[in-house]
Amino acid sequence: MKKLLSKIAFATLITIIVLYAVFPFYYAIVSSMKPASQLFQVDYLPRVWYWENYGSVFREQPFAANIANSVLVATSVVTVSLFLGVTAAYALARIRFKGRRLLMSTILGVSMFPQVAVLSGMYSLINALGLYNTLSALSLSYMLFTLPFTVWLLTTFMRGLPQELEDAAIMDGATPWIIVTRIFIPLMWPAMVTTGLLAFIAAWNEFLFALTFTFTEEVRTVPVAIALISGASEHELPWGNIMAASVIVTVPVVALMLAFQRRIVSGLTAGAVKG
Repeated sequence: MKKLLSKIAFATLITIIVLYAVFPFYYAIVSSMKPASQLFQVDYLPRVWYWENYGSVFREQPFAANIANSVLVATSVVTVSLFLGVTAAYALARIRFKGRRLLMSTILGVSMFPQVAVLSGMYSLINALGLYNTLSALSLSYMLFTLPFTVWLLTTFMRGLPQELEDAAIMDGATPWIIVTRIFIPLMWPAMVTTGLLAFIAAWNEFLFALTFTFTEEVRTVPVAIALISGASEHELPWGNIMAASVIVTVPVVALMLAFQRRIVSGLTAGAVKG
C-alpha cells in the first residue's frame, strides 16, 4: 500500500511539474490560432485553425530576416565559443602553470557580472571597432557570457579524461593540437553538445545587447523583433501576431532539446562517477 501511494504521489508531482512547464507554451500555441475578436476568450483547445497570425508576422515586418540573423549569430557564437573553449580547456586542465587557479576563478567571476553592468563598456568598444548595428557586434558581445561557462564546463570535463591517453599520444610524437583534435574532442562530444546547446539558447534568447547594439529592422534578432511588434495604434498590440512569433522562435529550441536530449544528459552527468 505504501509503495502504491508513493507511486501515485510521484506521478502526481511529475504531472504538476510537466503542466507547469509545458502549459504556457501550449496556451501560446492556442492563442496564436485565434482571430483578434476571440483572443481574450479562455479556450484550452483551438476552436478553429486560424493561420492568419502566422502569415501576418512575416508580411508586416522582415521576420524571416530576423530569424536568419538569430540563426547566424547564435551559430557563430557557438562555433567560436566551442573552439576557444576546447583549446582553453586543454591548457587549463592539462598544462600546469603559475596562476592557473586564479585564471579559472577570474573566468568564473566574469560570468557573474550582470549584462547591464558591462553594457556601457561594451557599447564604447563596439563603437570604437565600428561594429555598431552589425551582426558582428552581437556575436562579439554574446561571447562575453557564453565563453566563461563554456571554458569552465569543458575544463571540468577534460580533467576527468584518463591521463594515460595523453601520455601514450605524446610517446607516439603527437603534438598538443593533434591530442586535442584527434583524441580529446571525440571523447568530449557529450560535453560539447551540452555546452554548445546552452550557448546557442543563451545567444538565441538574448535581448539587452541585441536591443542596444542594433537599430534597424533588418539587423535585429528575433527577441527584439517580437518586443517591437506594434499594432495600428500604440494602445493596441497585435497579441495574436506576438503569440505566433513566440511559437515560431520557441519551436527550434524545443526541437534541439528533444533531438539532443540523450547527449545532454550524458554530458551533464559525465565525470560525476570516476571508474
